[in-house]
Amino acid sequence: MLCGMVPPLLAGCSDGADPAPAAKVEAGDGQRQVIVPGQLGQPARLVIDELFDDRGTMGETRALLVLRNGVPVYEAYGPGYGPDSKLVSWSMAKSITAVLIGILVSDGRLVLDDPAPVPAWQRPGDPRGTITLRQLLNMASGLEHVEVAEQAWEADTVAMLFGDGAQDMAGFAEAKPPIAAPGEQFNYSTATSVILSDIIARALTDSKVPEVRQQAVLNFIDGRLAGPLGMRSLTPEFDANGTMIGGSIMHATARDYARFGEFLRRRGQTADGVRLVSERWIDFMLTPSPANRGYGGHIWLNHAQPNGDVALWPGQGPADLFACLGHQGQFIIVSPGDSLTIVRLGISTDDEQLPAVREALRRLTTAL
Repeated sequence: MLCGMVPPLLAGCSDGADPAPAAKVEAGDGQRQVIVPGQLGQPARLVIDELFDDRGTMGETRALLVLRNGVPVYEAYGPGYGPDSKLVSWSMAKSITAVLIGILVSDGRLVLDDPAPVPAWQRPGDPRGTITLRQLLNMASGLEHVEVAEQAWEADTVAMLFGDGAQDMAGFAEAKPPIAAPGEQFNYSTATSVILSDIIARALTDSKVPEVRQQAVLNFIDGRLAGPLGMRSLTPEFDANGTMIGGSIMHATARDYARFGEFLRRRGQTADGVRLVSERWIDFMLTPSPANRGYGGHIWLNHAQPNGDVALWPGQGPADLFACLGHQGQFIIVSPGDSLTIVRLGISTDDEQLPAVREALRRLTTAL
């Protein structure tokens, strides 16, 4: 996002050009590198101070970027980080994976409501053979999965990413048995996103050679999404089988995460109006899923969830607000009605601190 000095940092920068270096402004506490100070009101500035300075309550904020109508109005980084720092996405990657699926659907290579093309599920009588792409994207596959557990090593996510399933994550995920009918239950699952990543690779190449699978996906991402958006830093990781870890492990700069948020705010178009995915696909992603109105197609929505969990702030913010969310307080927040995109990237924000970060971002969105 950023093709010039403020104010035209993001507008019209589909070629991915970054601005000339702005003067660096040190915050009063000496802990913040402010690239774009903006003309923000006192309420917004107080919240920003909290996000960077109150580590005991909110953990470490490494990057904060605020855009209005595509123009950065505030950009700052914690100590040791800057505009070129690549930071991990964690589960924000899920929304990028969903857009890649959408491009393949727009191309006619996949069909949203057809059974998902997973070879392991195609044996006669296998109930998993009826699971659709829509149900996978809505996190309602019906497959057994434990995302988090009291003892971290007991979670399927940890086993898949770092344990027995790490060599072939898709094989691990696709082998899980059904515990509910497809579409019946919401079950947030990083493994589901890895299944989608495997589907992407299979749609792009018939090869089983890991290096070929990986390169096919990288070429697709660069040619159809990252390249046109100017997301030059986007770096997905892959397992040993050449499957993209599309549920949790991508890396990019704060500016490139904001480019992605702006792309969603512009409903699938680049800054200069080039359409990369159909508007119908964006509609699908932002439509509440039947099993959980707070979740769409691999993206969080500002609606109440049936189990009482809180991802955003339903009832306290715009109903059209949505977000890509990740572990440790990674946020890409988009408020279309307010023409806002906010990126907050952090680390060491634990589950006890996350509500404070979420509340601070609610107040920042309101103040803006």
